Amino acid sequence: MKKKFSFKKEYRAKTIFDIFNFIFFVIIMIAMLIPIWKVCVDSVSQTVSSTDISLWPDGWTFEAYSIIFSKETLWHPFWVSIYTTAIGTFLGLLICTIGAYILIQQDMPGVKIFSWLFMFTMIFNGGLVPTFLVIVGLGLYDTVWSVIFTLGMNVYNLVLMRSFFEQLPVSLFEAAEIDGCSPFGIFIKIVLPLSKPALASIGLFFAVAYWSEYFHYVLYVTSNDNNNFQVKLRELVLTDEPIPEAKDAGLMSETMKNAAIIVNILPFAIIYPFCQKYFVTGITLGAVKE
Repeated sequence: MKKKFSFKKEYRAKTIFDIFNFIFFVIIMIAMLIPIWKVCVDSVSQTVSSTDISLWPDGWTFEAYSIIFSKETLWHPFWVSIYTTAIGTFLGLLICTIGAYILIQQDMPGVKIFSWLFMFTMIFNGGLVPTFLVIVGLGLYDTVWSVIFTLGMNVYNLVLMRSFFEQLPVSLFEAAEIDGCSPFGIFIKIVLPLSKPALASIGLFFAVAYWSEYFHYVLYVTSNDNNNFQVKLRELVLTDEPIPEAKDAGLMSETMKNAAIIVNILPFAIIYPFCQKYFVTGITLGAVKE
């Protein structure tokens, strides 16, 4: 005999599963928010404890934030992070979009070979020492351009962009060609306007990579004038040197560290909610081929 479908049992099981998921994600959310809340509170608190978690600042003070944006050794690395992120994101998107557009030209001689070579570099690369020698040979050592060019040439993002371009209707390209539009005109007038979700998502990839970059600055940059905020933040967190500009230098040391962390994470905490819809759309549109 066939078993009868029980709607009540199915509904009860689904309800229990939803409740379990809700509780599980609430626990994860709380576990993630507690450290962030502690850093936020400690960044504006006059009394900071490294072990206790305070739900409210013990004496409000914004002196740490004032020092960050008034002391050159702190705001200059922050400015380096801003313009390297802006320039690097633009350059990375430029390379990815042009490269992806070229790779979808099936009638171009050798397009499959170029595609294979790009994919090959995702698995194998020259290594750390050859890359360092190339940077030195090009005269980019101890400049921010060594980091910008290194991170801007990202094959993974190029493949994502190519996958998105391949989903665009071929009939649009054919109609534009019939109207006398050049390949570059098709790229500017048709491909880019239809690729806003992909540009936003991959641009966010590049921006986060440039903003949070630390390793390449340690490798290729030796001058303090060219270091970004991540390098300065690590130096600030690992050292216990007092802040000379603070009224209470010894007390402001921990407050300064927490304030610097907030300044570091705040830009993308503000930007990401506005890019989230494009981020999700851009990833899913190029994920499945018909």
